[in-house]
Amino acid sequence: MENIKITVGHLYPKQLNLYGDMGNIKWRGIDFEYIEVNAGDKIPSCDIYFIGGGQDKEQVEVSKYLYEQKDFLIEQRENWAVFLGICGGYQLFGHYYQPFEGERLNGISLLDAYTVAGKKRFIGNVTARTGFLRPSTLVGFENHSGLTYIKGDTKPLAILTIGNGNNGFDNTEGAKFMNVFGTYLHGSLLPKNPHFADFLITLALEKRYEDEIELASLDDKLEYIAHRAVVGKDY
Repeated sequence: MENIKITVGHLYPKQLNLYGDMGNIKWRGIDFEYIEVNAGDKIPSCDIYFIGGGQDKEQVEVSKYLYEQKDFLIEQRENWAVFLGICGGYQLFGHYYQPFEGERLNGISLLDAYTVAGKKRFIGNVTARTGFLRPSTLVGFENHSGLTYIKGDTKPLAILTIGNGNNGFDNTEGAKFMNVFGTYLHGSLLPKNPHFADFLITLALEKRYEDEIELASLDDKLEYIAHRAVVGKDY
């Protein structure tokens, strides 16, 4: 990993930071530049963008800042920057979020998806299986009432084995398109799923250096103990 650098843009951490989402900002021994983007800041060019979850009030505020820079963020997506959105941040990656009360919030259309508020709140452990990770499982904790529906070239991040995921109906959890990933999994997501964290880091490095990257092995014993402890845990 010598002479390799990665830049991470953390979008609006003061507003969207529920349920341990700050823990998804992870260090791996790579030369690492962390950029915190707050209200009114111009979003810079980064290798990875992360945005967490929050209450509807905070989403209203953040949606305005994001929408002002929608074109730039779509351009970053087309340049294969990596995006990870959790819960409320995930919802704003789609076309819109319609709260139970109040005006529709504009999303930034990184994903072909939309979200409407439901009457039931989904709270509990989640286990889902992907088709692109080894191990294939993702685990986390969901706490949301938003119902997200994906379409077109946007595909599910994973298929549920336990939990409600996107909408409690179609057995999907999260979404992915190009290098954009959204999910309802808190927990924090990346420390409990180190294989997914490494997958995102690899994508970001390959985008930056335009070459295949193989990460050095880490001792992930404790992380995988935490991961396996949640796999299949009752909702």
